[in-house]
Amino acid sequence: MPGRILIIDDEPQITRVLRAALSAQGYDVRTANDPEEGLQVYREWPPDLVVTDLMMPGLSGVEVTRAIRARAATPVLILSVRDHERSKVEALDAGADDYITKPFSIQELLARVRAHLRRAPERTTAAIEAGDFVIDANAHAITVLGNAIHLTPKEFDLLLHLARNAGKVMTHRALLTTVWGAQSAHQPEYLRVFVGQLRKKLEAETGKQYIQTEPWVGYRFIPEGWSGNQD
Repeated sequence: MPGRILIIDDEPQITRVLRAALSAQGYDVRTANDPEEGLQVYREWPPDLVVTDLMMPGLSGVEVTRAIRARAATPVLILSVRDHERSKVEALDAGADDYITKPFSIQELLARVRAHLRRAPERTTAAIEAGDFVIDANAHAITVLGNAIHLTPKEFDLLLHLARNAGKVMTHRALLTTVWGAQSAHQPEYLRVFVGQLRKKLEAETGKQYIQTEPWVGYRFIPEGWSGNQD
């Protein structure tokens, strides 16, 4: 179902075009041309998804993302003219869920918005219990050895897909396509950042290693933990 989307961009032309395109799809859209104003709107009108520019006067899109992450796990999609991997990694490290380089097509943006807002119904309400993990897909909740772990929406989606295929090698392309969509199949920096974030969160309490790197291929999830090298 369409949801609420907040657009933060200092270019009025961009916000007008995006508002028109998203509103035409049934989304309830609000815009802000100033990042501080955008965060105020966010606090007063909590959206289901935020689209923000990377480079803006005052606060950057990365700082906006960090401010949002301090409050909630709302999906954040970054827009930028910068196509450097370093810029993408910085945004993803700050908690962004996606990164689109300008210029982009409206159809690509709409596809990514749908992907982030989509929550496919589960076939069963039963939680996944594997090794040290209990994962409740319906509640978006996870415990490791009984300890609750907070994950962003994309971190959770990635872990859930790995857990459903525990012990199997999941290729980079398969993970990118499943979690971010076909348009992200050739953006491996997404996986490097998010796998790194998952490792830190999942292994902080136990010291165990749960996500094994298969060089040049992908990743394998070992829910009982393992001993070995990571990259």
